[in-house]
Amino acid sequence: MMTVASTGKAMELAEDSEAEDSPIDVAVISSQTETVLHLRMDTTTRAAMDGHLPGLVKELNRLLGEDLGAEDDGEARELVRKGTRLIDLTNRPTAETPAFGTFLYLRDVALLTRRLLWIYSERNGLDAP
Repeated sequence: MMTVASTGKAMELAEDSEAEDSPIDVAVISSQTETVLHLRMDTTTRAAMDGHLPGLVKELNRLLGEDLGAEDDGEARELVRKGTRLIDLTNRPTAETPAFGTFLYLRDVALLTRRLLWIYSERNGLDAP
């Protein structure tokens, strides 16, 4: 019985690992960020904002794990620093965060993700997002 549980856990970890190793999908991330940047505070619910957050933060985190040339480029280094601060759990909106604060956070993540996606695309010879 213990072997089955361990095997199941190992399979879950392998699947998670494969998902993280998948290439950055420029088109998907561009679409996600564009959708978020078109949200309007006066017509967007908090639930809708909360729905966009996990996926966008995940993509930002994946981009931060890529070689963006931060060692050689001060601008890229600063963007990576900002991204790392943004995705830190202590800086993310909570249930107590006012809707406007969540809206601003979501826009900040989307804008920074787009900038890092541009750098990633340029460094990898991909079409611009």
